[in-house]
This record gives sequence, structure tokens and C-alpha cells, in this order.
Amino acid sequence: MTEHSHQALIDLSPADLEIFLRDQRAAYAALQERGLKLDLTRGKPAAAQLDLANALLDLPTTVTDSDGVDVRNYGGLVGLRAIRELFAELLWVEPEQVIAGGNSSLTMMHDCLVHMLLHGPVDGAPWHGQPVRFICPVPGYDRHFTMLASYGIEMLSVAMEADGPDVAAIEALVAGDPSIKGMWIVPTYANPAGSSISHEKAARLAAMPTAAADFKIFWDNAYAFHHLTEEEAKSEDIISLCSAAGNPNRPIMFASTSKITYAGAGVAFLAASTANVAWFQKHYQFASIGPDKVNQLRHVQFFRSPQGVREHMAKHREILAPKFAAVDAALSAELDGLGIAHWTRPTGGYFVSLDVLDGTAARVVTLAKEAGIALTPAGASFPYGHDPHDRNIRLAPSFPLLAEVETAMAGVATCVALAAAEKLSARHTAAASTPEGN
Repeated sequence: MTEHSHQALIDLSPADLEIFLRDQRAAYAALQERGLKLDLTRGKPAAAQLDLANALLDLPTTVTDSDGVDVRNYGGLVGLRAIRELFAELLWVEPEQVIAGGNSSLTMMHDCLVHMLLHGPVDGAPWHGQPVRFICPVPGYDRHFTMLASYGIEMLSVAMEADGPDVAAIEALVAGDPSIKGMWIVPTYANPAGSSISHEKAARLAAMPTAAADFKIFWDNAYAFHHLTEEEAKSEDIISLCSAAGNPNRPIMFASTSKITYAGAGVAFLAASTANVAWFQKHYQFASIGPDKVNQLRHVQFFRSPQGVREHMAKHREILAPKFAAVDAALSAELDGLGIAHWTRPTGGYFVSLDVLDGTAARVVTLAKEAGIALTPAGASFPYGHDPHDRNIRLAPSFPLLAEVETAMAGVATCVALAAAEKLSARHTAAASTPEGN
């Protein structure tokens, strides 16, 4: 960096900005020469995290659960009682409100959406054949958005704030539009912003009047246990809040052990009112004769108790927290004071949300790719992959080794600075070429 490194770029004279741009081009050329091959595209657990659960490979030690159920055979559509009890406590629900499924909570979300389209939710007619719109907090989880897009469901963006989505905007939208049938939310350590919804906002979502009597909240509690500090955010009890507000069938909660044990061999959970649980079973029975109960039993024997899950997640934190600290350190060292980037400092979850100078996110991603650093496409955290400001980039530091995160983030910072300098230099050039007075 130059002597101007901690002065806002917008305040630099044209001459000084050109010096900064020259220096960044030189730094970028040196970055390219390193021949890096690093990937920060997806929030996957690292091998060291997966190793924490290797004892699963020696489990289960029995073929029957505590109820005497032979887990090798068909049956048990709702999953083993023991694992439902274990995770019911963690999710603040009763065991009869939980279904333990296969390895993918995303599959359960998809099944719920499709059943609502084809058959209707528990309290409404089929959504198919009528306009259907969903509210989507942004930036948000790209797979939520692509799922909706695949079925032609229109997405309405609302801003994700430090304490959850802009509830006032949501209340205004749902009050008068019966085509708005639902919304997505990652309530705890949101993907990618890292924010957790406040009790006040959760209560407002639970109680708000909606023009659609069958309005649904798809409550994706994917990161409820993924703390990066010893001060743990408590996930809001949306099911009790909705029940108390007279809307017991409004929320459906999803969670899984995919980033707790094995990403490809975890256990997924659906939690909801007993009416919604019965509704899901009614349709699920035609697609399955029961989940992988062997895998469920090995998870019960591995964790033993809810406290076992908490202790296991503390081991994850020891691996993940230094990587998130490395992201902040690298961005702070290179970009603080330049006025061209802001980023989150999450206390949980799997992502950092980076906002760069408007109109440069796609350029940053391209520069990084050409330097051997793969980033999630700019705009991925927005419906239809379109960020109207071209400013947001989701960073996923979990999978690479710590040293690789440090290297990658220093490179990303160089790309952010170069893209911003290019943009501002082009503005100066355009302004200089404009006749005075026009």
C-alpha cells in the first residue's frame, strides 16, 4: 500500500489517485504471479471439522434403539424418538413437533414448498395456478432464491438489518397482498450477514396481519448452534411466538447436523405445530417408507445429550474462529480508512458479508478469479442473482486452511482496492473530459 493507504480514496487528488492505482496494479500483478488456487465459494466444513465426528464411523454399536426398534428395517416416518427428543430441546420445541429426516434440510424445505404448491398448506388451498410471491431478506441464502425461481415464484426483496429483516417493510407488504404466501429467513447468524433476529422482530413476524390467511414463514435455523464466540446468540422461539399470537401454523422450522457432523451424512429436522407435522407426514408417506434410522442412531450414540452437541460445537469454534479473525485482520490491514469497503464481523455462522464500492463487486470477483482466488459470484445473495448496487460479495472462509484464508483475503483486499481505484479514476477521467458548465 502507498502513503495514501489510510486516506479515503474519494478525497485523493486525481494525481494521487493515479499513484494509488499504479501501486495497486503492481500489487495485483505480483498476486497473479503467485499462481494461487484457492476457493472461498461455499460454506463447507473443513476436513479438520469433519474429523471431529470420525467416531461416527464406529457407530452405532447396536441395531436397536432405546425403544427396541430395529433401525435396519423400514418404518418410522418421523424418525427415532431419541434423536427427536435430543434436538427438540435444542430447538425449543416438543418432540412431537419434530420430524427427523434424511441428511438434507434443504430437501425438506423443497418438499414443503412443492406440497404447498400442489396440495396446499394445512390451512389453505393449493398455491399452484394462482400468483405466488415470497419475501426474501437480502443479502440472503442463494439456494432459497434459486428454489423459488425454479417454480416461477416472484421474490420481493427486503433489507436485512443488524437485528434481522426490515419488519416494517414486511408488514406493509403482507398486509394488503394476498399473493404473498410466505417468506424466508435465516434467523440466527444469517447467511451471509451474520445477524440474528431480535425478540421484538420475531414477535412482530409472528403476530403481523397478513392478507394471505395461509402465510408461511420458512424459518431456516441452519446456524443456530454455530457460535464463533463464547457469548452465544439464543435462537428465537418462533413456534411459541406464533402460537401465542394465534398463528400456530405460520412457521415451519428447519435445521440439520450437516455442518455439525458430516456434511454429506447428517440428520435434517423439521419442527412445526402438530398440525403442520401431520400435514407433512400425510404427503411424505408417498415418498418414503422411513429415513436412515441407522444414521440417526449413530448420531444419538455420538452426542448422547443436548450438552454433547454444545460441547461438540465448541470444538468447531476453535477451528473456525481464527479463520474469521483472519478475514477481518486482512481486510482491516489493507482497506481500513479507504472508504471503499465495509464488512461484517459475525459472532456465528459461516460467512462474512463484504460490501465494496458500488458498481465494483463483479469486477472484484473477476479480478480474484484471474488471480486464482474463487469467490461466490457477485449478486448471488440476491434474488435472481442481481444485486442492484453491484456491491455485495459473500465470503466463505470455513473450508480452506487458516494460512490459505490469510493469503486469499490479502489477495481479495488487493482486488477490492484495485477495482475501486479503477472506478474512481474513470470518474475523474470522465469529469475532466466534460466541458465546463455542462
